[in-house]
Amino acid sequence: MSGNNARLNIFPTRMALTNMKLKLKGAQTGHSLLKRKSEALTKRFRGITVKIDELKRQMGQVMQLASFSLAEVQYITGDISYQIQEASKTAQLRVRAKQENVSGVMLPAFEMYNEGGNAFEFTGLGRGGQQIQKAKEVYTKAVETLIELASLQTAFVILDEVIKATNRRVNAIEHVIIPRYENTIKYIISELDEQDREEFFRLKKVQSKKKERAAAEDSIRLQEADFAEKNGLEAPTLQGAHETGHIDMLDHEDEDVIF
Repeated sequence: MSGNNARLNIFPTRMALTNMKLKLKGAQTGHSLLKRKSEALTKRFRGITVKIDELKRQMGQVMQLASFSLAEVQYITGDISYQIQEASKTAQLRVRAKQENVSGVMLPAFEMYNEGGNAFEFTGLGRGGQQIQKAKEVYTKAVETLIELASLQTAFVILDEVIKATNRRVNAIEHVIIPRYENTIKYIISELDEQDREEFFRLKKVQSKKKERAAAEDSIRLQEADFAEKNGLEAPTLQGAHETGHIDMLDHEDEDVIF
């Protein structure tokens, strides 16, 4: 879709020209603000992409270490899953969500926190206590990394959609709306200039006609005066006409009449 030749259907007047200039200025301001917003979101999007790549690499190492720690615990203590199921009544690691405002876009962020005491403090008293504690710490680190990765992945998806929508708006304003307003302003200016030229030509034509009419009337009056002088008649009073071709009767003074 191109706005090179498109314009709004509007009657060309001075008021319409003023309104279109205001609309064009508003569109240019909106384009500038959306462009800055897109740049800010794109910068944040790239930073999130780098962090996601780092966390995924870190996640692979953490999960590998956690698997080895669990294998050590099972080798030393045997199967302790039933003990963990009996001891765990409520979750100790919890997740809460908050929001972060980035250029008007609300991005969710998840964080982990501990609630309650250690439910596995007596697990491994007989043997393997050190390995169990190490496995617990490693899996806690894995959960923390997984939650951070989930926050970044969610923000990544939201930013991707918002950036696409913002870029579509920027392109629409830049390539459709602003050219359409500019073409409309050019059309109104050209039409107003044409109207001014037509009015100027009309005034000159009217003035020329009035001068011709006044000159013709003056010539007729001069001819009548010459004819009256040659025939011995009373010469008519000559009164000059204006450029309008009409005689101003107010310039003639009447004699006072005494009763």
